[in-house]
Amino acid sequence: MSDTPTNAATSHIESPDQPRSGALSSVSDLTRGIIGEFIGTFVLVFFGVGVVNAAVVTGAQVGLWQVAVVWAIGVSLGIYASASLSGAHLNPAITAVGMVYDRFPIGKGICYVVSQVAGAMTASLLLYSMFAESILEFERRHGLLRGGPGSELSAMVFGEYFPNPAVFGTAEDAWRIVGPQSAFMAEMIGTAMLAFLIGAVTHQRNSSKPPAAAQAVIIGLGVAAIISVVAPLTQAGLNPARDFGPRLVSWFLGWGDIAIPGPRGGWLSIYVLAPVIGALVGGGLYRLLARLMVEPEETQPAP
Repeated sequence: MSDTPTNAATSHIESPDQPRSGALSSVSDLTRGIIGEFIGTFVLVFFGVGVVNAAVVTGAQVGLWQVAVVWAIGVSLGIYASASLSGAHLNPAITAVGMVYDRFPIGKGICYVVSQVAGAMTASLLLYSMFAESILEFERRHGLLRGGPGSELSAMVFGEYFPNPAVFGTAEDAWRIVGPQSAFMAEMIGTAMLAFLIGAVTHQRNSSKPPAAAQAVIIGLGVAAIISVVAPLTQAGLNPARDFGPRLVSWFLGWGDIAIPGPRGGWLSIYVLAPVIGALVGGGLYRLLARLMVEPEETQPAP
């Protein structure tokens, strides 16, 4: 489709294709993009996964909304940190939207995804260096053997599980509350809403979109709202890099099969495939809607 927003997410703040001045102006567009995606995803995961660590193992946050708001801030800061370098995709599902609908180069998109996962892993490793003793004490208090049955209660500080162990516990009885199909739908619909929101906030045809400087904040608040709905069911992954990077780190740190493939399996379809499908659906729907909108230059001034 030709009528698309600038790049896939928020490159409206400054296009990564604009010429730069200064000592690093010779750095290639791809290199800038890779660096931007690494930094932006690192910031997003540091604050988002960091607040999950703080909430679960220290009890510092007393409600889901507090966690969601910190996630919102992390998303906004990640966008501000990377938009001028890469367009701030920060999510393989959003990169997929760009490749499918916006003619974003496939090779460049793959490099972005690798960089996103690397940024998420790096942030997770640093967070573990901060919270390692707290996690061990949490496991001791709850009688958890890392990697054993029920240890998703501590592994959830990195990867996601369904139903949310902090809400419903880890007993098999809880598994009846949110089945694989419901979890798949929750992740797909949540990410569809995210991609639709990004389109609404950034699309060049939307005459009511917020100013460029405010777009990252609006997207962050949208993420917080989605988390508030989806997180009790699946912890609200919404982002394959946010899930796979920390999940892989937890696998190496001793959670083993609890991390991958997880106590119920299905992590690949629910936390990777479902968000990608959802983003393509939501992003595609907004682009169809945008075809009904009048181009900004065609809009008549108010009398």
